[in-house]
Amino acid sequence: MSKGNLTRRGVLKTGAVAGASLAVPTYLSAQDSGFTNAPTGSTVTLGFNVPQSGPYADEGADELRAYELAVEHLNGEGDGGMLNTFSSKALQGNGILGKKVEFVTGDTQTKSDAARASAKSMIEKDGAVMITGGSSSGVAVAVQALCQEAGIIFMAGLTHSNDTTGKDKKANGFRHFFNSYMSGAALAPVLEANYGADRKAYHLTADYNWGYTTEEAVRSSTEAMGWETVGTVLTPLTQTDFSSYITPVLQSDADVLVLNHYGGNMVNSLTNAVQFGLRDRVVNGKNFEIVVPLYSRLMAKGAGANVKGIFGSTNWHWSLQDEGSKAFVQSFGTKYGFPPSQAAHTCYVQALLYADAVERAGSFAPCAVGEALKDFEFDGMGNGPTLYRGDDHQCFKDVLVVKGKENPSSEFDLLEIVEVTPVDQVTYAPDHPQFAGGQLGSCNNGA
Repeated sequence: MSKGNLTRRGVLKTGAVAGASLAVPTYLSAQDSGFTNAPTGSTVTLGFNVPQSGPYADEGADELRAYELAVEHLNGEGDGGMLNTFSSKALQGNGILGKKVEFVTGDTQTKSDAARASAKSMIEKDGAVMITGGSSSGVAVAVQALCQEAGIIFMAGLTHSNDTTGKDKKANGFRHFFNSYMSGAALAPVLEANYGADRKAYHLTADYNWGYTTEEAVRSSTEAMGWETVGTVLTPLTQTDFSSYITPVLQSDADVLVLNHYGGNMVNSLTNAVQFGLRDRVVNGKNFEIVVPLYSRLMAKGAGANVKGIFGSTNWHWSLQDEGSKAFVQSFGTKYGFPPSQAAHTCYVQALLYADAVERAGSFAPCAVGEALKDFEFDGMGNGPTLYRGDDHQCFKDVLVVKGKENPSSEFDLLEIVEVTPVDQVTYAPDHPQFAGGQLGSCNNGA
């Protein structure tokens, strides 16, 4: 993690102020104001912790673009974006509680230790009152735990593992993104309708908590409808060539390959699978199929023509025609020249949801913010009516099932929405077995 990544700011502070914040970790004076990093001046600092290197760097770059756009809108700059469509009207474009929003950034490197180190630095040296971001569930769980200990709100970025709001949930952590269970519940009916109930699946799974829970969720949903799982193999997150993992698939009697991979891993594994001729095979009298449980436009772009016709799920897509989505796409496209990814969307929304909760609570204190977020119902943010459930701090909303377009009209028009799965179909009880273990615990103000 470079020093430059830690000191980058949306609004630069003077040398004297920056020097003072480095001299004494700001959390040490928390008792003077009642909670960690209570803003005392005319500004408030948010910490954007994203993968600027590593296999998920494309997502991280788009997340950072979205956060910078959110800061502009919160500070009353630009066209306001989703502030104009958000059902809550607490935000006025005058910062947060009248304080101008600043930000610092860190590079998670898609590594838990690096992510914790960068988050810790932003909290202790830069005075960040909230940490958000990330494109890995391993990172999210690690940083969420750190924020719980430090008395800081963590607004999770792109994290899809059940564990984030399951066994590793924390009172100071909140997730807008959907999860593995929801992907499995949304995908299974579409897969059955298109491929039948008599299938043999082989899973290649990223070797960390997101991969584990995604494989479990997809296996549970597909086996319940009659599919047989004939093989499951873990692959390192650092893997770039998956050829050695594809050969055993050819030697099995599987007729479906499920790639529980994300980002650059999925681009590489899908490319290898196509190169090995899997999409041209006929097994058990059926055309061989490939499934990607968690999709993004950035992954589709990386994989190119290989994604055509392949089903997956996604949290949001820029082609949605609700007013919130159109407003966000307009703002993002005007600023950057291309449509936003689902990673950009969820991070932008999380920044606004945090700011809105502070406004409604009338305080930056984590426990007050947490109370404002728990069981908060909202709309106008691109996913339809959404609930931030108090039991586990998970958002519940409709889920999109998509597939790669056969005839895309541009390099951004790569996925088509085939099903908008209603929220009721992907809702589960807080004590569901896939989310067992762990306690939400009590909020921590840090002082």
